[in-house]
Amino acid sequence: MTNVAFADEATHIAELGHLTDVDIARATGAAPSTARAWLAGTRSPSGERAERLAELSALVERLARVMKPEYISVWMRKPLRLLDDDKPLDVIAAGRYREVSRLIAVLESPPAS
Repeated sequence: MTNVAFADEATHIAELGHLTDVDIARATGAAPSTARAWLAGTRSPSGERAERLAELSALVERLARVMKPEYISVWMRKPLRLLDDDKPLDVIAAGRYREVSRLIAVLESPPAS
């Protein structure tokens, strides 16, 4: 039996953030074939992979409010200076969700007038 909620979350991330199975696998530490199974609803992540998927989902939802959803997958793959030139997908995979979250908070803050 799969945890349908997590399988649905993988699909949600792929659709909203335009992330591929490879992107989702990279951020969660899963194999691309495993991420494809999540997207197909035939398997569901558990343990640390489920945690990474939930974190990725939260970040994608926040990013969708501050940038075009089509750009999210590009942003997630870019080396960013404020992450010491690491890529957000790799930072999430390393369990450093809060670093990416703080960076997104800067994007969410309105500029000073």
